[in-house]
This record gives sequence, structure tokens and C-alpha cells, in this order.
Amino acid sequence: MKVIGIDPGLAATGIGIVKGHGLHIEGFSFGSINTPKTCSLPDRLNQIYSKLHSFLRDEKPDLMVVEDVFSLQKYPKSGITLGQVSGIILLAGFQTNVKAIEIPVREAKQVLTGNGNASKIQLEKSVRHKLNLDEPIRPYHASDALGLALIGLYRSNNGM
Repeated sequence: MKVIGIDPGLAATGIGIVKGHGLHIEGFSFGSINTPKTCSLPDRLNQIYSKLHSFLRDEKPDLMVVEDVFSLQKYPKSGITLGQVSGIILLAGFQTNVKAIEIPVREAKQVLTGNGNASKIQLEKSVRHKLNLDEPIRPYHASDALGLALIGLYRSNNGM
């Protein structure tokens, strides 16, 4: 089973891939799609979409797990932008025939660390521990994405 996790972001969209069965991890990789602030919003969305679409077409994952976006009352524009990024991510998955599910960030933190309010550092350490890695996973968007992929793998093997 191959699962891709995606942490949507306009500046950096984290990507993590996990291969395995049950709780056994056979391999993983991670990275991010970065877009420069100097580009227009449509250009940045196109860069994320194009790179992700190509990646999904080449990798052919069985499942894509996307962090469900949320909006803070204090920063409503950020929530709208994240929604746009999430939309093109889901579209890329649909167009490449990859089943997609969304998981709220608090649920992901609860599953991976036992604390729905865990910090990015706690989440990264938990993901690193589950993958038996000594070196920190950077950027944090990539460790978040790997965590989502792990949840997808665990749940898919339990009849998700």
C-alpha cells in the first residue's frame, strides 16, 4: 500500500509518502512544493497543482490524505487561501484517480501524539519516532504530511 499525505500551504505544501502494510513501514519519502511570494496567486496555485498532478501521475498512490483546512477568526483571508490550495490538491487527486480523504489537524495530532493540541515540534518527534529516524524531518510541513500518510496507512489496513 502506498499513501501520500499532504499538508496544504501556499508558500510550502508538504508531501510525505509511506509504503507498507499494517503497522509495518517498508519505505517513505518526503519533501515540499514551494512557491515564491513574488508570483501571483493564480501562478502559485498553478505551480502547486502542476507539480502535484505530475507527482501523483508518476507515483500512483493508493490513497491521498489531506489535512483539512480551518480558518482562524483572526485571519479569515488565510483560511480562504488555504481553501484554494486544498481545492487544487483535491482536484489533482481526482484527475489522477487517487482516492482522497481529509483529516482535521487536531485529529491527526491526537492520533499521532495522544494530544490534539500538540505543537509542531511534538508532532515531528512522534512521526520521526514512528519511522525510526534520528535526524529531524524538515520542513515541518513535510513531517505533518508524513504523519497524515501514516494515519492513512494505519486506517486503510483496518478497513477504513
